Amino acid sequence: MFKTRLISGIVLVAAALALIIAGNDVLLVSALVISYIGMFELYRIFKIEKAAPGVIGYLAATVYYANLRFGFLDDMMIFAILFLILLMFAYVFTYPKYRTEQLLAAFFGVFYVAVMLSYVYQTRMLTAGAYIVWLIFLCSWGCDTCAYCVGVLIGKHKMAPKLSPKKSVEGAVGGVLGAALLTVIYCFIFKDAMGVTTSHIAVLAAISAIGALVSMVGDLTASAIKRNYEIKDYGKLIPGHGGILDRFDSVIFTAPMIYFLAANFVVL
Repeated sequence: MFKTRLISGIVLVAAALALIIAGNDVLLVSALVISYIGMFELYRIFKIEKAAPGVIGYLAATVYYANLRFGFLDDMMIFAILFLILLMFAYVFTYPKYRTEQLLAAFFGVFYVAVMLSYVYQTRMLTAGAYIVWLIFLCSWGCDTCAYCVGVLIGKHKMAPKLSPKKSVEGAVGGVLGAALLTVIYCFIFKDAMGVTTSHIAVLAAISAIGALVSMVGDLTASAIKRNYEIKDYGKLIPGHGGILDRFDSVIFTAPMIYFLAANFVVL
């Protein structure tokens, strides 16, 4: 199991490296495809993965990503309202085929998966985004690894015992500090290429610490949904890891946080 998980992890990191380095339309289309899969996994819980609400959700995700590329909608509230109206059409004209929670899940899935994951691409497109985008993964996967190691070594106080019994407060602190430290190391390695000063590095480390905190919420959110619906994993796409949502649960939350913090507080 460990060997399978390790090999899958290496392949996943290699794929992330290739896609993010490529950036532009390659990353945009890849993020959309990953969003489709993640939405499918979520929709499957509510039995709408192949039904009208799910299809409308996939179409909404496509429109959202197309707008990122071509910018035909200035106000995204229009997108949200039209999406909701289409879902209500499906709801009322097929009544009582779908339950209210299925329509809510369809709406939620687009924003929870597709919109939030799109910030990986949007961060990549920032000035110096080719470097800043990696903070998303340092915050999520780096925090997860550091939290696990610290938790195993000294973890005593449970952070969320009913939701995730193995996670500890000590591990959480280790994850946040680990993410910040990894960011400092990363920034010093690429200091000249990024054109950053010591003050920039301090700001980026602070952003990573905040992102690490948010990543834990993302991880626990995915766990809460699974526990509510009594499933072990969202899927089996990634051997040893589960589905897209099992592996990208923290990235989904971290990406928009890093984007907004970096866009507003980092000037490179």
